[in-house]
Amino acid sequence: MSKLENKTALVTGSSRGIGRATARRLAREGALVAVHYASNAEAAQETVEGIEKEGGRAFTVQAELGVPGDVDTLFEKLTAGLQEHAGEVRLDILVNNAGAMGGQKPEDITPENFDHVIAVNAKAPLFIVQRALPIIPDGGRIINIATGLVRYANPDEIAYSMSKAAIDQISLHFARYLGPRRITVNSVAPGITNNGSPVFDIPEAREFMAGLNAFKQVAEPEDVGDVVAFLASDDARWITGTFVDASGGTLLGG
Repeated sequence: MSKLENKTALVTGSSRGIGRATARRLAREGALVAVHYASNAEAAQETVEGIEKEGGRAFTVQAELGVPGDVDTLFEKLTAGLQEHAGEVRLDILVNNAGAMGGQKPEDITPENFDHVIAVNAKAPLFIVQRALPIIPDGGRIINIATGLVRYANPDEIAYSMSKAAIDQISLHFARYLGPRRITVNSVAPGITNNGSPVFDIPEAREFMAGLNAFKQVAEPEDVGDVVAFLASDDARWITGTFVDASGGTLLGG
């Protein structure tokens, strides 16, 4: 039997990148996966089709995060999808992956940009966890995608790093709160990971990015998705409140 047989999972932002790789890996392990997306329905459907080709099960859930009513919309569609595809409203695994980058120099950050990044990366995950608690059974799993940037500096991503530091705090405090229910809550922190952006096709840029970690190569989404899948499994039952560095040893030196 696969490790996640008869489990259900929600992966936010799973139409591409790390979210897609995570959704596919969880499905490969036997979970029914809710593939969340904000606007790219075609890409989300491609994730579902990829899962189904491998013999897995998945369905899409659309909700824009960082706007009024976002969590209500997400859970209305999620509960309907779980009832239809699983026959009950139960969520065993929650992966908060959806995120918004800042990409602004320190002198160019605006209140509007800051508010948007915080709303998507910190506020939405907090209230997604809160809303999920009644339908997560004892022994469930919550995995929040943070970033290696909370441990090293990139001045162009101050707002992003602040928001991801907040999500790490969500993991820490909910881990303590949910411990009596044996629900584990952990953060996974990727480094530079190939998200399909054209910059990864530029040899000089790719060489520079690869040189920042110990393995001297750019991570693929599957490298992070596999770590998430481990934390979602029973093998990780004794790990909670932990910040898992999945950056390939970024900036260890040399």
